[in-house]
Amino acid sequence: MKIGILGATGAVGRQMLECIEERQLPVEELRVFASERSKGKKLPFAGQELTLEVVSQERLNGLDYVLGAVSNSLSKEYRPLVEKSGAVYIDNSSAFRQEDGVPLVVPEINGQDALDHHGVIANPNCSTAITLMALAPIAKLSPIKAINACTYQAVSGAGMGGISELKDEVTALTKGESVEAKVFPAQIAFNVIADIGSPLENGYTTEEMKMQNEGRKILHLPDLLVTCTCVRVPVYRSHSIAVTVVTEEPVSVEAAENAIAAFDGDLLVTDYTPTPLENSDKDIVQVGRLRRDLTNPNGLTLWCTGDQIRKGAATNAVQIMEYLENNK
Repeated sequence: MKIGILGATGAVGRQMLECIEERQLPVEELRVFASERSKGKKLPFAGQELTLEVVSQERLNGLDYVLGAVSNSLSKEYRPLVEKSGAVYIDNSSAFRQEDGVPLVVPEINGQDALDHHGVIANPNCSTAITLMALAPIAKLSPIKAINACTYQAVSGAGMGGISELKDEVTALTKGESVEAKVFPAQIAFNVIADIGSPLENGYTTEEMKMQNEGRKILHLPDLLVTCTCVRVPVYRSHSIAVTVVTEEPVSVEAAENAIAAFDGDLLVTDYTPTPLENSDKDIVQVGRLRRDLTNPNGLTLWCTGDQIRKGAATNAVQIMEYLENNK
């Protein structure tokens, strides 16, 4: 395989490199792309050093796959170049997730959708991917009608700047110094902020509506209803989600636990409560605290955690590429 990575110097781009190396993919050539200021710098990969390049049509030509870890605007700019190159573009931004003809894929859930692509495949929002990994086994027992979710999202979801801001604020505050929020709407150290994404007319944010819009497409449930509140928490890595799910028919806790335990990519945890710290830098989604919803006879409530840089982004993109290779 000849692979290119757009945005290779960011948190997700670097994780893509690690995932490709860890999974020992048969890479014939790997090209890494970043901004002009990073041109010529080196990135380590499998005992070698890769030289960072600026995106060009010439250097995209000849690639089999391009993994995107750039902003929406850059992804839209680069897409025509990738399409002209003939490579399959697996994009981590939200630019094309709701576009007709662009599959939105979590391989363990709807990998088959990836085979019906027209050159572009979208990676879902990180919280959506982690939540649906926990819920997909339940959906196999009975179609899901509604989801009520509250996400607890790590600062790394905002990129390297989010990590730096939390570190800097903790250092300053422990010295008795004042802080000024730049990346987040308010101080994130020793705080939580229920404000992620841009506000919409319905009172929700763009981040919160992704759970419904993307969930409908991934689960093939066009009438799925979702209420979601997204909260930024002072955790460096891995998101957590508290979820209540309502199914068409009642599903017992035991049946749900058995389905989750048997689902590829999930780890059912019954002897302790999964935490983001314990689940950091892992590809597995941990699911625990399954119990009946006390407000609806068809409802179940659970807690799940997943590394949003890995399963919520980089690993999922690499898995899509693997799925395509294995199903040629």
